[in-house]
Amino acid sequence: MTQGSASLDRPAAAPAPRPGRAPAFGFIYATAVMNALSFGLMIPVLPSLIKSFVGGDTASAASWQAVFGVTWGAMQFIVGPVLGMLSDRFGRRPVLLISIFGLGGDFLVMAFAPSLWWLLAGRVLNGMTAASFSTANAYVADVTPLENRARNFGLMSSAFSIGFLGGPLLGGVLAAISLRLPFIAAAALCLVNGLYGLFVLPESLAPERRLAKFMWRRANPVGSLRLLLAHQSLMGLATINFLFQLAQSVLPNIFVFYTTYRYHWSLPFLGLTFMVTGALGVVVQAALVGPAVKRIGERGAVLAGALAGAAGFTIYALAPTGSLYFIGMPVFALIGLMQPGLQGLMSRRVRPNEQGQLQGAGQSLQGIASIIGPLIFPLTFAWAVRRDATLHMPGLAILIAAAFMVLAFLIALRVARPLPVAAPTG
Repeated sequence: MTQGSASLDRPAAAPAPRPGRAPAFGFIYATAVMNALSFGLMIPVLPSLIKSFVGGDTASAASWQAVFGVTWGAMQFIVGPVLGMLSDRFGRRPVLLISIFGLGGDFLVMAFAPSLWWLLAGRVLNGMTAASFSTANAYVADVTPLENRARNFGLMSSAFSIGFLGGPLLGGVLAAISLRLPFIAAAALCLVNGLYGLFVLPESLAPERRLAKFMWRRANPVGSLRLLLAHQSLMGLATINFLFQLAQSVLPNIFVFYTTYRYHWSLPFLGLTFMVTGALGVVVQAALVGPAVKRIGERGAVLAGALAGAAGFTIYALAPTGSLYFIGMPVFALIGLMQPGLQGLMSRRVRPNEQGQLQGAGQSLQGIASIIGPLIFPLTFAWAVRRDATLHMPGLAILIAAAFMVLAFLIALRVARPLPVAAPTG
């Protein structure tokens, strides 16, 4: 057994102190919040912009949304592991900067795109550089003791939810002026975020804790997945994470189409809905994850989050009115317990100089989910809409997502277990 695979049988070492400005969780949290805000600005607008290029046809726009999602996912699958290993070799900070400035470039391309093909080119650029959250999670693993990782991973998830508090609402308001304006605002946020990282954000991975050399055979998507295969329970946890990512992709892909079709919500109201969703997510991820993990453990958090996700998706899919849809929001928000528990369990199974590779492998799986998701959800929604007169089930795609969460729960019953207590190793 190699040194790398052997290390998977024991907890990773706690972060080592380093001289100079100390990397702290607050630094990376601020970066994640700004990045999430830039994402949140354009989420409710992109489907409408696609729709404007196809003459306002909802089914056709949903089909194009599938093309956009598959393209973005393919870029994540190919490039994500490379960026993950680059962060293990050269540090987290430069990879974060590449990702943030690349995201800003993507928003500018989309802001001035004269056609669907230019819009698609922007998504390709985004998919190639969108490593900010996975690299940020590796940063968190670098600077956080083992016992606090699940809590801090929950706080990182809350940063994404904060982006849903103000971003979509502001995006909806700006879209009332111009559909392109939210993308310009998102690009500006990325510029501010990039400058913050350039001048303020310290490096978290000390040189002596980095990989000795960059290895292409481990950086390609297939090679990166070998890290997951090297330990049976790690692969099982990664499978749960894959199902979680796949199910989660249903709302980004069809939420705007689904709610405007079924409930006739306007863009400003959609922004308000995102804000409510984000507020509930922040409450769960920032306030409930820590106490929940202390009380029921990381495994319990994964199981509870999976059940809540399945129940929330089911309510969303079957709600005949917008009021009933809102009733499902607090239930669905508890899905926020799942990812921090998974990240905590998985990060314990690799060494410090493999955290980036682990996140890269996770990003590659997310890329696969982002390829499969648009092939399932928008196309299923388009099929259901075309047959709504006889099928009467526009929420069919969301029911499929609920089934994925049930499957994740069943797998977690078997594999989502903590490692035996062992002394930390270097």
